[in-house]
Amino acid sequence: MIKPKYLIISILIVLTTLACDKNDNSSEKPHGSDKAIPVYNQAYQENFEADKISEIINNAKNAYVLVDPFQPGVAKSISDIKVKGNQVGGYISIGTGENWRDDFDNLKPFLVSKEWGQWEGEYFVNKTNTGIIDVMKARIDSMEKWGCDWVEFDNMDWIFDVDLRKEYGYEVTIDEGIAYFNELCNYLHQKGMKCMAKNTVEGASSFDGVLYESYHKQKNWWDNEGTREFLNAGKLVIVNHYNESNCDEVYIEYMNIYSSDISYICEDKNLKKYVHYNEGKE
Repeated sequence: MIKPKYLIISILIVLTTLACDKNDNSSEKPHGSDKAIPVYNQAYQENFEADKISEIINNAKNAYVLVDPFQPGVAKSISDIKVKGNQVGGYISIGTGENWRDDFDNLKPFLVSKEWGQWEGEYFVNKTNTGIIDVMKARIDSMEKWGCDWVEFDNMDWIFDVDLRKEYGYEVTIDEGIAYFNELCNYLHQKGMKCMAKNTVEGASSFDGVLYESYHKQKNWWDNEGTREFLNAGKLVIVNHYNESNCDEVYIEYMNIYSSDISYICEDKNLKKYVHYNEGKE
């Protein structure tokens, strides 16, 4: 028979062990499946500082790394980023022209004249059945030369936005826009590179992955069925979530909606930087 004082000591030891285990586990980020990979993002700066190239080189491993290779000094870092098995995606906006780009003058004839009110210096593409294809292919040629594995097509969903079309008056039809981004994707495939869709999979069945931008008050706003089709086909699906005080909770929420195959990166409101998931996997 166990004496009362020893029974109390035993109970205290068990409770202490459980408390320690709980504390240890609470510091660990939830992990997805082996199909989900880490994501790093130098290209998209929403509320806080994006990932720095130096931090990516030091920390990213077997990850999808999105960079803006047309920013000064970024292209020359791509070979170093790829050393640890990382796949590099190069950012381009195919639905807008950005007046800080070196090729902006080449794009101007194919853009609307009214500046996009949400983003200073950007102008929506007006027509795609024009020489704009050649300008975009020249960008892709540069990214191939620099060693990018993917190209991520920002603003490819502009053709579907009824309100923006009404306000800015661009003429390109939905069918023309879909043909436009698929021609660019086919061009990438001919080079052995991959296409990353942005915020939509409509008309993009030939694409190799998709990245969605998610917000604290606007989560899972996209085509759920299309997302699941991409996941079921083994394609890379990324949720880039912004300005969140509980990144772990949102990640679990997305895994419950879809599956643990979702790849995820979160802009942490408390840390004021991106937090990366699925790290440490071989």
